[in-house]
This record gives sequence, C-alpha cells and structure tokens, in this order.
Amino acid sequence: MPYVDKLYEQNYLEYASYVIKDRAIPDVDDGLKPVQRRILHSLAEVDDGKFHKVANIVGNTMKYHPHGDQSIEGALIVLAQKDYLIEKQGNFGNIFTGDEASAARYIECRLTDLARDVLLNKSITEYVDTYDSRNKEPVVFPAKIPLLLILGTEGIAVGMSTKILPHNFCEVLEAQIAVLKRNRFKLYPDFPTGGQIDVSEYNDGNGKVLTRAVLDTKDPKRIVVRELPSGFTSESLITSIEDASKKGKLKISSIADYTTEAVEIDIHLARGIQSKDTVDALYAFTGCESSATASLLAIKDDRPHIMNVTEVVKHSTDKLLDILKAELKLEERELSDRLHAKTLEQIFIENRIYKEIEEQETSEDVNQSVIDGLKPFAKVIKREVTDEDVATLLRIPIRRISLYDINKAHEEMVEIRKRLRQVRKHLKTLKDYAISYLEGLLKKHGKQFPRKTEIVSMKQVDVRDAAQRNLVLKYDSSRGYLGYDISGATQFEVSPYDRVLVIKKTGTWSVQDAPDRLFVDKGMLFCGFVDPERIYTLLYRDEKGNPCLKRFQIDKFILKKGYDLVPAGCKPIKLTTERNMSVVVDYKPKPRVRVVQEKFDCEEFLLKGNRAKGVRLANREVKSGKFVSGE
Repeated sequence: MPYVDKLYEQNYLEYASYVIKDRAIPDVDDGLKPVQRRILHSLAEVDDGKFHKVANIVGNTMKYHPHGDQSIEGALIVLAQKDYLIEKQGNFGNIFTGDEASAARYIECRLTDLARDVLLNKSITEYVDTYDSRNKEPVVFPAKIPLLLILGTEGIAVGMSTKILPHNFCEVLEAQIAVLKRNRFKLYPDFPTGGQIDVSEYNDGNGKVLTRAVLDTKDPKRIVVRELPSGFTSESLITSIEDASKKGKLKISSIADYTTEAVEIDIHLARGIQSKDTVDALYAFTGCESSATASLLAIKDDRPHIMNVTEVVKHSTDKLLDILKAELKLEERELSDRLHAKTLEQIFIENRIYKEIEEQETSEDVNQSVIDGLKPFAKVIKREVTDEDVATLLRIPIRRISLYDINKAHEEMVEIRKRLRQVRKHLKTLKDYAISYLEGLLKKHGKQFPRKTEIVSMKQVDVRDAAQRNLVLKYDSSRGYLGYDISGATQFEVSPYDRVLVIKKTGTWSVQDAPDRLFVDKGMLFCGFVDPERIYTLLYRDEKGNPCLKRFQIDKFILKKGYDLVPAGCKPIKLTTERNMSVVVDYKPKPRVRVVQEKFDCEEFLLKGNRAKGVRLANREVKSGKFVSGE
C-alpha cells in the first residue's frame, strides 16, 4: 500500500504540473498557451505569404501538440477571431451571433504582419524537442508586446484558474512607452463585442467589471441593442430576455435578431409600455448587464504566479529591451561579418592577390599565399584572417572577379558601415530605440484596433428596484394568511423581489420575501415594506399587567429570522407608525381610585433598540389602550 500511495501521489503531482504548465495557463512572456504557440509556430513554418487551409495547419500542428485535432482546430479559430495574429479567409464564425465556423477544409488562414513584426525571430528563439523528439518547438516566442493582456484568455487547471480580460492594443503599447519614460499609466479592458464597462472595481486585473449592452431607446415603443456586453452573443442575450419576459419581469411583444457584421437586436414592447420604463428591467433581469470577474494568473519563470496588469506591462517592457538588445547584437555581428567579408573580397580582387596562387603547387601553399597577400592590409581588415575566410575567397568564381565593380562594392560597404553605426547607437540608447520601435508599431498597426468598449461610471441596477410591482398582497384575517396568491383584504402591491416586514400579535417580527402564501396568525399588528427611517410606537402590558410604551426602529435583520419586540410574558396591545401621536391608557377600576384613564405624549419618550424594554407608564393594571392624534 505505501508503494501504491506513493505512486498515486507522484502521478497526481505530475498530472497537475502538466495541466498547469502545458495546457491551461498562458506564459507571461508571450501570452500564449502551448497549443496556441504550436499553432503559430506551425503557421510560421509554412509561411510563404499565401493562405493555407486550416485543415493543413491543424495536421501540421499535430507534429508538436500531443492531443486531438479538435482541440487544435478550436484553439486556432478562437485565436483567429481575435484578429491580432492570424488573418482569416472564409467563415470563421461570428463572435456577435455565436455562429460556428465552417469545417477546417473550407477555411484558410495565414500569419498577420503584426505577428511577423512582434512575435517571430528564429535567431533568438529557444527551441526544445517535441513530445516524440522528431521535431523542435519554441519554449516561448520573443514577444515584444504584452500579448497576455491584448489577447485575454481563461483557463482551468488543477487547483487554480485564470481569467484575463482583453485590453486595447494601442493603450497597451502606450502603457509600455509610459514605463520606458517612467510615467504612470492605467489600463482597462476592451471587449471585441463593444458595450459599456464600469472599471471602478477592476483592481488592476484582479477584481471585477460591470458590463452593459448599448441600448438605443430613441423610439418609445421599441429598444434596439447595438452592442453586446462581455460574454454574450445575440442568441444568448435574446434567450435571457425571453426568459425574463416569460417570468413576467418585463413586457415585450416580439424580439428579432438582425445581427450580421454589427449587432442589431430589435425588441418591440407590449402595448402601453414605454422604452424608458423598460431599460432598468433589461439591465436587472437579463444579460444586458453582467459582471465579469478577472484573475490574472500566468506562468512566470516556469511557475504559476498571480500578477496584476501593471506588473505584466513592466515585465513585458523589460523583455522588450532584452529582445531588442539581442536583435541589435545579432545584427551588429552579422553586419560586422559582412563588412569583414566585403573588405577581404575588395582587397583580394583589387590588389590581385588571386594571381599569387597560380604559382603554388599544394593547397597549403595556396592558403598561405593568400594569408601573406592580406598581411599588408591588416589595419584595414582589423580582424585575424581565418582559414574559413581564405576558403571563402578561393571559392569566388573567375567570372565574378572579372566583372567586379569597385564603385558598387564601395557603396555597399558604405551602407553597411552606416547601418552598423546606427545599430551601435541604438545599443547605447536602448530605451529611446524601444520607444521609437513601439511608436512605429502604433503608427503601422494602431488604426486597425480602435477602442470598442466605452468606459463609463454606472451603478448596478437592483432587481428589487427594477421589478414591476404587479402582485397584490392580501391578508386573510379569518385564517391568518398573508400573500399574493390568496383572497382577503388588499394590503399593497409588491414584486417577487420585495421584502415585507410582518409584526404578529404576539410581538414577534420577521422580514420575508414577498410571500405567495404565509401563515402570520390572526390579529397581525403590522405589514409593510422595510424602511430604516420609520419609527414604530408599541403599547404593551408587562408580566404584571402594567402599561409600557416602546419607540423603536427596524434597520438590521436576517431574512426570515424571527425576533421579539417584547420580553417573555408580555403582551402587545396597540402599535402605530404615525408621528405626533398620544397614547390613551384605560386602567382596570379599583376601589377609592378615581383616575381610570391617562394620556401620554409619545414624542416625549426616547427611541430605543427594537430588542430593548419599553418604559413603564404606571404601576396599575391596564385594561385597554389606543393611539390618538397629539394635536
């Protein structure tokens, strides 16, 4: 058994680690999950500028992804729908209606210019063996921008999950520029379906946002949905509206979906209903208003980390500097090698060093004659001449030597030196170069990605405020029942979301959701909506029969929990919520006692907590009492 326990523990840990790192959670460096990275690597592998069948890309990606083709196809379509890294051709579905994409054999895709600009560079990408060791795949792409924030993603792993909301491309790049300039910045989500968003509780990527559909209410008899809230399609939004209508929470006569490339859901209202009176109900009872929770979890340094938006931008900007430096260093090395090769070629041809090899008999002598011929030009060459350099010179064909253009070669070397000086200048002023690089990306690609979601300040609509009070609450005093599904004396109109305060004749009280049928006993003292400002005045007799008066408010309670207004053994007589009242108390007659009635001004008594005892009015047994106007 210990062996089995150890085996289960080890296997579970390996499984959990695999799901977290290689399936569900994206890497902060390039913002991609493994399947997305493998799809883009496969697209880069076959990239020739033309469109490729999605089915072919899926098949090619299976060399790298050890799971089914369905998971690859689904991930490719979702990534393509974001319009950042994959260019689409054909029916890739509709994010507004929720329509599915056509079969993979009918649709085509290729890398976008943006993907080529910010993601791909084989020379500085680290590769590892694939699952079958037959191919190589990238560990992460050298992404120059925070794709983690731009794309947004969600995933569920073992014991953890992530939900990163998408952000606007231009705003993210401007935030990177702000980091390089040591300026402050704030980033907020931008959803592809548009809509409105309240970011007051976003908490830098680890809070929540309130999203709303954009409603056109110009026509008083109909409402048109122009933009969708996050997480909804036109179909799912219509379903939520129809469900609310069936439950009587709003009144509509018909609903039609004209959504294609833009959202247009036409809601015709019932007769006598105005659009301005229906907006709050749409926000309260349908998907027209929804809350989206964000949790920014990503793989960083090979481990899952909870981060925030600011940390991701700063991390990506540091990576940008590292990547640009590596690219510049690589270009500097390549330019230096080209300049060295061009210099050797120029000296070799212009000074006719190749003539010296004609008299040599062995390959060693030939090599040595070339090296000796180049020695006088050591100051110009500036590098040690290697055997590889000599071999390169000896491979120059005679035809090329005879057609050698000195002026053209000189111009090429001038251009190489010019570019080399620029590269070295960029290396010295790396931050300025990074800023100009980001500004170039904004100029080239920024117009394609305007902000779609409007940032507004909004207050979440309370369903109780938006609900229509079309139910009549009644009280059957003969049987002691209260509700809107019984017959009896009408109390007031309620909605299913209203809360009703009930005070029974025994002095106990509770707050209930508006009941359809609830037993409250005969002789109910009070029934009404909860109002923290309302003042209640209660006359009751204590355990000895003496009259007591209590003034109180009800502002705190637990729903459906019973509370006592009077101590044990006491019995309520009368209750009122009117102000400026007096209470008239009638005492039981006693020999030689002439005063059998007294009047007290209720306003002279202090307010107390609803659980406190009342004030004793007299040490006499009370017969009855009533409240009268104090005026």
